[in-house]
Amino acid sequence: MSKATNSEGNVQPADSTTTGRSAWTPRWIALGLLPLVLLAGVLALIVITDAGLGDRTTPPIEELNVQRVTLPEPGRIVLDVVNDGPDPITIAQVLVDDAYWSHEIDGDRTLGRLESTTITIPYPWVEGEAHAIALVSGTGVVFDAEVPVALESPKTDSGTFARFALIGFYVGVIPVALGLLWYPFMRRLGDTGMHFILALTIGLLVFLAVDMFGEAQETALAVPHAFEGPLLVPIVALLTFLLLMTISSRKPDQPPHGLGLAYRIALGIGLHNLGEGLAIGTAFALGEVALGVFLILGFTLHNVTEGVGIAAPIVHERPALSNFVWLALLAGGPAILGVWIGAFVFSPLWATVFLAIGIGAIAQVIVEVGRIIVRGAERRDKPALDWSTMGGITAGIAIMYATALVVAA
Repeated sequence: MSKATNSEGNVQPADSTTTGRSAWTPRWIALGLLPLVLLAGVLALIVITDAGLGDRTTPPIEELNVQRVTLPEPGRIVLDVVNDGPDPITIAQVLVDDAYWSHEIDGDRTLGRLESTTITIPYPWVEGEAHAIALVSGTGVVFDAEVPVALESPKTDSGTFARFALIGFYVGVIPVALGLLWYPFMRRLGDTGMHFILALTIGLLVFLAVDMFGEAQETALAVPHAFEGPLLVPIVALLTFLLLMTISSRKPDQPPHGLGLAYRIALGIGLHNLGEGLAIGTAFALGEVALGVFLILGFTLHNVTEGVGIAAPIVHERPALSNFVWLALLAGGPAILGVWIGAFVFSPLWATVFLAIGIGAIAQVIVEVGRIIVRGAERRDKPALDWSTMGGITAGIAIMYATALVVAA
């Protein structure tokens, strides 16, 4: 046995469990795994014996979630569904406009937990009209879906991809680039003016984070209940925030780098614009063309102010012109991807995850901009939270709120 000397010079045996080598013997590894093996056995016993309750006489719990309804061509309706309940469910019949209708199911009619399938209905839908769809399970439970306005869904061809990319470019890249044009004007501002602009940036980002949280919670309601969509939003946002804080961690006396912070702001705004693109693409996929055009106009106006927030950290630097191009693409480009996803392959689950990631990214950027404000206040020997800071944050929130009213009107 090894020995150690204490502070009084006495020799004592060293604890073998702290040496590192003897701690991970096969015996100790087996003891560490034993509770997990026993837990797995208990869980298996519960499943096999139905928790000891015997044969269940109550009806099965059936939940069928309609994820997407598309009209790929005249005379055909396609539904993507998933079994959202704990028990298997059998799709027995399909009704369209209160009439039973023939249909085809991709695979087995009986779906296990979280299994999905595609239902194709050869139905002569009428352009511009609404159609009600009902799916009937083997036990008689009815699950409703609808086509609010019957219009042929966007086709996945090169022409449609290009048109939707142009929409995303209008909504995301162009307004952000216009906002970045304020950069020369911002360079002429003094310390007090820049303090206000940085506070304004925080206000813009706070509004975007809160707005994204509302969007994510609304989208999460369409996520299969088994995934706990509403709970997923704060969890993913928190993990994203902690991950980014860990990646960008630095010593307290080292301020965040201006250009690097500008790129992180652009990334957070880009994830927000991804959500805006999803809304536009989904509107077009559902045939709500008027709503889609209205969203384009509103989001374009709304996003112009985002360029100010991106440019704020670099007013004391002279980055190459190429950086402004990349910043505009990083902040606005995801709107193009969002339009594509919303129009062609929208998934409530992944939309919720992306929005939650955006919330965490924006929260981390708010902390970084706050650090710049604090360090600037220390240099001027003034409090970080003064009337200039309060005014900037309030102005940022007010500007975003006012432009958001255009979209919500």
